[in-house]
Amino acid sequence: MTRSAAQPLPQASTLEESLRWLRIMLTIRRFDETIDELFAQGKVHGTTHLYIGEEAVATGVIAALQPGDVVTSTHRGHGHNIALGGDINAMMAELLGRETGYCRGFGGSMHIADQSLGNLGANGIVAGGLPIAVGAALGFQLQQQSQVVVAFSGDGALNEGAFHEAANLAAIWKLPVVFVVENNQYGMSGSVKEMFALGHLAERAAGYGIPATMVDGNDIFSVWEAAGQAIETARSGSGPSLIEAVTYRYKGHSKSDANRYRSREEIQQWRQRDPIDHLKEYLIANGADGSSLAQIQREVAQAVADALQFAESSPWPDPSMLEDAVYAKEDGTHV
Repeated sequence: MTRSAAQPLPQASTLEESLRWLRIMLTIRRFDETIDELFAQGKVHGTTHLYIGEEAVATGVIAALQPGDVVTSTHRGHGHNIALGGDINAMMAELLGRETGYCRGFGGSMHIADQSLGNLGANGIVAGGLPIAVGAALGFQLQQQSQVVVAFSGDGALNEGAFHEAANLAAIWKLPVVFVVENNQYGMSGSVKEMFALGHLAERAAGYGIPATMVDGNDIFSVWEAAGQAIETARSGSGPSLIEAVTYRYKGHSKSDANRYRSREEIQQWRQRDPIDHLKEYLIANGADGSSLAQIQREVAQAVADALQFAESSPWPDPSMLEDAVYAKEDGTHV
């Protein structure tokens, strides 16, 4: 259930911290809205998968991490990198195919990574990040380090073999990994109601002896609290956990999705539970000034506009660089 705005801030969550979360969520929203607009203008090529409507999941989970912890992302990964503190200038440049992008313009939407922030990378393969997360967690365990890995995935990933293999290894080796399933109700155009014979996706974890919980993915405080508990369990050496965050994507699966498999009424019902609107109401009820919230929103809009200007003024990459990413140099190195 979504937390009532009349309830006080959760223990250990300050108003200042909650305002910072709002800024992150607004940045994710405005960034992806801008990408949506740019795609319609023909300025973003290939495809892209927008995180609009799911902002509380990435923000709440990543808020519970400690320095040194890492995540694996998904094809719908813009929100994860922004929540980690990613450079929106480099992100925007990457999506516009410019030299100043994270991958120098060659990776695009589904291949953003920033290991300096703990983002081991987005992945265009459904469930592709889960074995990587388990491998990273095994590395931490073997080195007797205290770091934790969060493996983000969508609901569709739970029907991929990579999930089953990753979950089984994590469980039998008690690895410090937390599986966060962003259940946005649809795997491409297929409803979770048609794709799973389960009441809740979290039940899938029981087959591997992994504790699991289901939370309202549109309530950042519920996400943050559940993530904090699961991350502490992993850090203590007690093994993996799974969190099913129930949320909703407002846009289609990707930019090639005509979005004809659901009704406008359904989308509107979920918009009434918007995670950003809910957090704003909650903050005002707990002492935040409405004008300060509006100021944050203006600052975010300006920051994203500045990122777009930076990207559009950046040079295109030299096509000869393509070979640097494929072939090793004579000294055995590559770009």
